[in-house]
Amino acid sequence: MNAAAAYAPLNFTLTGRTALVTGAARGIGHAIAVALGHCGARVALADLDPQAAERAAELLRAQGIEAIGVGVDVAEEQQVQAMVTQVERLFGGVDILVNNAGIVSTAPLLELTTAEWNRVMAIDLNSVFFCVKAVLPGMMDRRAGRIINIASVAGKRGGGLLGNSCYAAAKGAVIALTKGLAREAGPFDITVNAVSPALTDTEMTSVLAPQARAQVLAQMPLGRAGTPRDIAAAVCFLASAEAGFVTGEIMDVDGGFMRD
Repeated sequence: MNAAAAYAPLNFTLTGRTALVTGAARGIGHAIAVALGHCGARVALADLDPQAAERAAELLRAQGIEAIGVGVDVAEEQQVQAMVTQVERLFGGVDILVNNAGIVSTAPLLELTTAEWNRVMAIDLNSVFFCVKAVLPGMMDRRAGRIINIASVAGKRGGGLLGNSCYAAAKGAVIALTKGLAREAGPFDITVNAVSPALTDTEMTSVLAPQARAQVLAQMPLGRAGTPRDIAAAVCFLASAEAGFVTGEIMDVDGGFMRD
């Protein structure tokens, strides 16, 4: 690196980039969409509820961010392909894909039905495969791209209060898929990383009983739950030019929960 490059200011701008965020109508996904938009990206907010996706996109447009809402069931491959085609028609090729859509299963394994197992795998794991498969050819042609998967500390620890074995298995598979894809996509200058949150304050975690919440927080050196903005900040870094030498990384954003 020459001296000029070494002293150049850090560049986190995403101006001119198109970002696609799944599960973006609320919670972590919406915070990610907002953050990417404020960094300059055009943002497609995808969600199972098309009206909620459009309402979320309208909130971004009110802040001066170019945004569209797209209804999609990410567990259905044909719908995912149609979503990507629509985004490409309106915004151009997808430069940043954030696979955030997901659900949690809290049932113990012996109480888990096959239908529920398949549902969690379809939404939490298969959707990542479908979305990556739909955007990767364009990224490879352009020899550039960022793929960021939202995993969970459950995928490393084997579940917990917010998700038992089924959820942990799905998120563990997302982690393994992230590492494998990083190897496949690296030669095309495409990075593939995951963000792994612990307890984060969202609608989904609001159902935790106070005692259960306190039990989790006791294991976190920072002593607080994460916020959607905490997760969004990590995603923005991984989407930026400054993360160009980071791939196959599973970034714990967890208040120190995984310290051991």
